[in-house]
Amino acid sequence: MKRTTVIAGALIALGTVTGYPDHARAENSANLDCKLKFSLSTWSAIYKHSEGSGMVTCENGKSMRVSIVAKGAGLTVGKSHVDGGTGRFSDIHRISDVLGSYAEAEAHAGVVKSGTAQVLTKGDVSLALAGDGEGVDLGVDIGKFTLTRAN
Repeated sequence: MKRTTVIAGALIALGTVTGYPDHARAENSANLDCKLKFSLSTWSAIYKHSEGSGMVTCENGKSMRVSIVAKGAGLTVGKSHVDGGTGRFSDIHRISDVLGSYAEAEAHAGVVKSGTAQVLTKGDVSLALAGDGEGVDLGVDIGKFTLTRAN
């Protein structure tokens, strides 16, 4: 009797998994490829504050406008602006996984031409950022980088 119950349970589970639509299975896998295009303005004098906006697009056709706020502290001074920055997320199951606060540590230096390249983490989710811009900045800081759904 126990063996029959276990076999029946296994067959039901197998039928549920194989009957699951492919698009739903892809949406729940951690291999959803999502990218970020963004613009960001930053100023710092010991305290660092950045604000910007962006668009997250995923390979499954979904997209979402986001607002970006980054705050930190350290030995930092300057003002810069990045247009056309890019980011790539890892370990995404669904587009909403990109939202939230990421840990940030950064060393930066630039005069006239400024740039950023960093990897941020939020639990299992990582975000690799790259961008070129203009401004004057110098320093080392730590803080958080937060993405929220734009209104």
